[in-house]
Amino acid sequence: MQPVGVVVESGRDRAYAYLKEHVLTDPAMQGAFLSEQEIADRIGVSRTPIREALLLLAAEDLVRLVPKRGAQVVPLTGREITELVELRGIVERYAAEQVIAKGGAPVQELAEILERQRALSRPELAKEFIAEDHLFHATIVSAVGNALLDRHYDGLRSRQIRAGVVALFNQHGRQEAVLDEHQAILSAIDAGDAEAARAAIDSHLESTLRVLLAG
Repeated sequence: MQPVGVVVESGRDRAYAYLKEHVLTDPAMQGAFLSEQEIADRIGVSRTPIREALLLLAAEDLVRLVPKRGAQVVPLTGREITELVELRGIVERYAAEQVIAKGGAPVQELAEILERQRALSRPELAKEFIAEDHLFHATIVSAVGNALLDRHYDGLRSRQIRAGVVALFNQHGRQEAVLDEHQAILSAIDAGDAEAARAAIDSHLESTLRVLLAG
């Protein structure tokens, strides 16, 4: 008997999480067709939950289901990248303004995330570095205290991590630049300077967009 209150993750959920976190974020997999059996073997499930997870990802336009070929990882287009950065800017500028206006910005938490990110500043740790990158921005958004905004921003996570990893591979030294840009955002929030925070966020996102579109 299953203990009361214990939630068991389904095979579909495991497959969905694995694909989103480990496959879709791999630059080498952009445009590639996926082997259902290989993925099933990796995570220890049958092919059925893999198919179910791929249907969910197809509904999010993260994979394309091609007859007789299977599921293909959909590369981010220039338009999608531009729209993603625009949407991030709207949310992140608003969040920074709100946390500064309300007080109690998560300065210590952001500083700790930034230190962890510095420790991951190596090419072979690109995915881990970008996961902390997303957490840095998500922590600012979460500090607003708006659950709907949190869910909306979290919905960008997979595309944001994919784009971030690609950006690191597109430009040598991008990790160091990101750290400097994050420090500028943190310093502005710590100083309670909303205008400087908006400018730092804009600079960070503009740099990211240039690198992505150049690649």
